[in-house]
Amino acid sequence: MTDDHPRPVEAEHVVPPRPRSMDPKELGFTPQRPVGWLAPLLLLSTGLRALLAILFGAYLDKRELQNSLDGEWFDHSATADGEMWLDYVADLGDGFHATYSIAWLLAQPRLEIDGDELPRGRLLLMGGDQVYPLASGDGYESRMKGPYRAALPEPPAGEPRPTMFVLPGNHDWYDGLTAFLRLFARRKDGHIGGWRTQQRRSYFAVKLPADWWLFAMDEQFGAYIDDPQLLYFEKAARHVGPQDRVILMTPSPKWVKAADDPNAYDATDYFIRTILAPTGANVRVLVSGDLHHYARYDGPDRQLITCGGGGAYLLGTHQLPGKLTVPPEETLTRSKSRSREYELKSRFPDAATSRRMSWGVFRRVPARNPGFATMLGIIQTLTMLAMAGAASQGGSIQRLFTIPLGLMVFIILAGTVLFARPPGAAFNNHARHWLFGLGHGFAQIGLAILGTWVWLQLPPHNWTGPAPLAVAAVIYLPIIGFLSTQLCALYLLIAGQFQVNVNELFAGQGIEDAKSFLRLHIAADGSLTIHPIGIDKICKKWAPDPDAEPHSSWLRPDAPLVAHRIETPIRVR
Repeated sequence: MTDDHPRPVEAEHVVPPRPRSMDPKELGFTPQRPVGWLAPLLLLSTGLRALLAILFGAYLDKRELQNSLDGEWFDHSATADGEMWLDYVADLGDGFHATYSIAWLLAQPRLEIDGDELPRGRLLLMGGDQVYPLASGDGYESRMKGPYRAALPEPPAGEPRPTMFVLPGNHDWYDGLTAFLRLFARRKDGHIGGWRTQQRRSYFAVKLPADWWLFAMDEQFGAYIDDPQLLYFEKAARHVGPQDRVILMTPSPKWVKAADDPNAYDATDYFIRTILAPTGANVRVLVSGDLHHYARYDGPDRQLITCGGGGAYLLGTHQLPGKLTVPPEETLTRSKSRSREYELKSRFPDAATSRRMSWGVFRRVPARNPGFATMLGIIQTLTMLAMAGAASQGGSIQRLFTIPLGLMVFIILAGTVLFARPPGAAFNNHARHWLFGLGHGFAQIGLAILGTWVWLQLPPHNWTGPAPLAVAAVIYLPIIGFLSTQLCALYLLIAGQFQVNVNELFAGQGIEDAKSFLRLHIAADGSLTIHPIGIDKICKKWAPDPDAEPHSSWLRPDAPLVAHRIETPIRVR
């Protein structure tokens, strides 16, 4: 057990000078642009990383090694008034403006939300994916640690130092947790700006006031829960009794994903059945990020909350099922918990707004991903030259640079099928992914045929020397690249209606607005009140505040950053 007695700041600690500009040399990090998720090299590298993680995840898994680290749970139950405020955020560490907008709100001493003052959380809980696209020391520094240090550079004077607990998500796992453990579990009482870090592992248990507990489990890509982790939680659970209530943090909302893959919830259900149920305690709240929106399902026994609005691109909500059965009846686990029905009570953005945002794919995909449009243009141009070469003799130079038509058709069909059927697609949905992938591929080939017909009607086709290739590269490629991108956008919009490439439909747009986090309050009477907080528009203009107090944010919004309640506060007993 580790207690929560505040530690004084060391006397030799020197407060660094506050930045007077947005110069990276003064900030100590470089503010990053949002990740272009359809960039060709990123698509390739992320896909390979995900595939390697699935194939060789067990070899990269460092959870077994964590057994050599301290295995104590944490006691934060002692407070002066028997109450505690906590904050929850997930899926941060993308573009600076969105990430820092949320970090700035979390760092303020209090927020006035719809007439109520909500104090800053004594604990800051991060629910996964603290960096995008891949975990690395530099990535964490520029996309997560730097912005949060700028938001709360020093501990608040005269107050207990707030504590940060962090759960890894799939992007934190892509290097086997190497960078994650170095940053968040390197040593006891480390810190990120004004927040101290205590955890020594990638999972943790925390005793909270008024008979509440927090358990945060680390599923490595949903595969299994390792033995050292089970032993750790079994040890913590010995201090949990029938009078206690539990908040369970998971890296991914498997209650939602189980609607397509009935086995997705098995590990979470196993944890509840084997670790928490024997104590007699009630698991009242399950909370997760991973899906980049806010959604709450209400059931007879608990609240199921997804809140992944910490900074990453927005994921739509209009495709969410209205009801869930958890655990699913179709699961193959014979000893599963009793299935219960949960109803979708709230989401942010709402379904109508989400559906309207999905139509922005035609404008945002080419604007956010110029490299993707260029790649499609190159593929289409090479295919056109191959078709033109097959349809006519052409000049010798043109024939020299053409690629066999069969190879180009194969590349298009293979690429579109792989794009529609990522490695994580649920097994029972593979046929649907194949059909949409092939349909998209044939549509792109049809566009190439049309482009070839137009090309054959133009004078440059009959020119000699390298002139036809120059015209194709300078004029044809940009035009066909734009048209091919629009065709891909149309495919994403249609396929998204059938639960195919929904993530890519929104990832390609890179929508930075509609962010969210949770502010939770444990009252002395034992009740838990959850305040879901959203912001419709992030801030993109920041002003340095060099003369403020040491613990005040380095950068303040140039215009008011307005937060609001997503729904009426949820009261849990």
